[in-house]
Amino acid sequence: MADGFTPKILVLATEKCAYPGADAVGKAHLEYPSEVFILRVLSPVLFPEDYYLRAYSKGIDGIIIASCGSDCPYHGAYERLAKRIDDLTIHMKDGGLEIERMRLTAICTVCIKAFLKEIAEMEENLIKLGPVDRALAEKLRQESRQRLEFSGRYGLTGNAATAERVAL
Repeated sequence: MADGFTPKILVLATEKCAYPGADAVGKAHLEYPSEVFILRVLSPVLFPEDYYLRAYSKGIDGIIIASCGSDCPYHGAYERLAKRIDDLTIHMKDGGLEIERMRLTAICTVCIKAFLKEIAEMEENLIKLGPVDRALAEKLRQESRQRLEFSGRYGLTGNAATAERVAL
């Protein structure tokens, strides 16, 4: 691995649980690497499979999905998220993209140590893996979009489906 590689990590943090936990890190004046980008989200289940692959194709080296876990306030959302991430990691593995670049974890509102531990472990794994293969990630993203469109999992029908295809 080349010296000087600093992995870019995207954290999708749920606004009800994980984001307050990440915010508590800042309030405690603790630090994590500057190449960690935290995105506060309502629920990570709202992000389709190709979102993650697009992030990799744009240069994000690793993604931590910091959710509420089974304490999710949205009925069935965590189970659907876990299934989506399982499907995604299978697609990544089959396509040659390291599944160690993705992590689904539960972080609570006061989990400062757990949040920092997740960041440190991801950074350590990514330094071993090196930079993401952007071209491979883009190829997998295109395959994912086609597969999901053909399976109807985007839930698009009629004019909405036509508009989505035209927008691509």
